[in-house]
Amino acid sequence: EGSVGDAIGDTVYSKHWVLSTLANLIEVISDVGDGEMLTDLDEEMENEICKIWDISVNEDVALFLQNFSVPETFLRVISHSRCPRLTEICVGILANMACFHEPCVSISNNEDLRELLLLLLSDSDPPTLLETSRLLLTCLSRLEVASLWVEKIRKHPSVRQSICFIMMSSTNVELLVKVGEVVDKLFDLDEDLMLSWIEADGQELEGQLSSDGEDEKTALELILCVLEATKQVRADNPEGLEVYIHILQLLTTIDRG
Repeated sequence: EGSVGDAIGDTVYSKHWVLSTLANLIEVISDVGDGEMLTDLDEEMENEICKIWDISVNEDVALFLQNFSVPETFLRVISHSRCPRLTEICVGILANMACFHEPCVSISNNEDLRELLLLLLSDSDPPTLLETSRLLLTCLSRLEVASLWVEKIRKHPSVRQSICFIMMSSTNVELLVKVGEVVDKLFDLDEDLMLSWIEADGQELEGQLSSDGEDEKTALELILCVLEATKQVRADNPEGLEVYIHILQLLTTIDRG
């Protein structure tokens, strides 16, 4: 807690403490040699950054972090991190900030940050994937910035590949539900994007048919992945199951489906 003049907005959180913690994090990243990556985070630093994560759900704190260029700072931190816990925390803070209008617009307008966050969908760390998906869903749910994300996703075939991999291979129900919500929102926002993902299946199937020309082998990878995720979530998360059922309805009722 800080003094009255040191408090962030109407909170009891200290501006000095937040800025000191961020400065210490930047110093840790700066100490990493050229061409090297941060792979470990000491316990004290992790605890302090986690405190910022906790309080970033407050709008005054989120605006304070935005005003001190935290999205740009975290772009640098994540780019130099091979520490899954640090990446998860940074993305989690950004996801909390994105719940509020101004920080969400600031994050979404940063093209380099959008690029990096979409690349994180190919990460192997489930907690990082969960926070990344949460951030994406929050931004896609805000009409002022959704088109920025959709356009970026259109240019990244790897997003579809990463999402399909998660749906096909993950057993983490919480992650599967959040990824499903992202896909559902994407398809609701842009049917052309959904069509392009389906058509990508068709292109991948060309040349994969057996020599006897078994054209019936047209099962779409995307639908198979959705079905696999549906099997994982159906017992544990009825709301998540509804999301996947809606995705299947979208995929199977389009004119070109």
